[in-house]
Amino acid sequence: MIERDVFHIRLKNMELQAERIMDPVLKTRPVAIISSHHPNGTIMSLSPEAEDEGLFPGMKVSVVRKISHGVQLLPYNRSLYARINQYVYQTVSMFTPVVEPQGVGEFFLDMNGMRAIRGHVKNTGLSIIQRIQEQTSIMGRVGISVNKLVSRIVTSVVPETIHEVKSGAEAQFLAPLQPLVLPTVQERPVHRLLRFLWIKQVNHIQSMAGRPDEFRTFFGIYALQLAREVQGKDSSVVKPLQLQDHILEQTVLPEGTNDEPVLHAVVKDLAEQVAFKLRKRREAADRVRLEIHYTDGHQRHRMGKITGIDDDSVITVFRKLFDRANERRNRIRTILVDASNFHSYVNQENLFVTEESRNMAVSKAIETVRQKYGVRSLQTADVFQALGRI
Repeated sequence: MIERDVFHIRLKNMELQAERIMDPVLKTRPVAIISSHHPNGTIMSLSPEAEDEGLFPGMKVSVVRKISHGVQLLPYNRSLYARINQYVYQTVSMFTPVVEPQGVGEFFLDMNGMRAIRGHVKNTGLSIIQRIQEQTSIMGRVGISVNKLVSRIVTSVVPETIHEVKSGAEAQFLAPLQPLVLPTVQERPVHRLLRFLWIKQVNHIQSMAGRPDEFRTFFGIYALQLAREVQGKDSSVVKPLQLQDHILEQTVLPEGTNDEPVLHAVVKDLAEQVAFKLRKRREAADRVRLEIHYTDGHQRHRMGKITGIDDDSVITVFRKLFDRANERRNRIRTILVDASNFHSYVNQENLFVTEESRNMAVSKAIETVRQKYGVRSLQTADVFQALGRI
């Protein structure tokens, strides 16, 4: 019999982690991510240093400004978090085709039948977290159990990077926890009743559920679902969402720079990675975006499209977008490129040798090496020299 394995990936405070990656100066400062700078805006996420100053999620910006002058207030950068979320989605999808995103920084993975392929589930979980950290520098946790309910509770209450609740141990795991970890307890009537009854742990509800008639009297329409949850039972399946397909690549520079040869080399390196992936797909992109993040927090972006998928054609597109976007003299921290809206690429056979066909031939020769040794195994001299300076 194949064991059920459901993973829950939680990237705790992903928004905060993302902001601190974009600006390392924030790593030791109190930071609060807010819905807007309007006085009625609220805190959506905050750092431990900000919590130590008495701030909490949901606090109004007007109150924050009265009680704390040292906290850094950052507006919620939806586009940045969405792109990182998509990048993580692509990373975890390498381990299983059945992935269900849950908002920002949370993913369910259906790993059923993967033990025979990937071995022990904890080793697989560790590989996933390491891959996410390598690709994005975002740290996370993995909860493993036979269903979505318990796996998600694991990542919310267990501080370990990886924790597995084995089949049959669900009720025992839940017993000492606070009732609010259960979805049905978050329903207002249930929550109010439990507070009135002074019930502080799940094991008290488990005891009540052993007396079905009394349990139904107390909890009414919620009784059946709550009785299942306290035993750690959940029959819901992991449902993959149809997300828009993207190719995302980015370079975060160790230090901000406005050294033009270095920046052009970074753009060229990113463009070659995109071109390599487009040729593997045999597709061009009707929508490409290049985004620049400066060290002072400002951003600039430009949009375009890719019609040819040889290296030179893609590099030319991104080089023009970069030159148009880089209107400021400030130092640059991050360059991000994003390709989407794909369509099949047809390489027109031509009796005459064109520059594009020559470029494609060169690109394919380089691609042969890169497919064997990795996309960065072969770099042109200018890229190699410039990137060696950062």
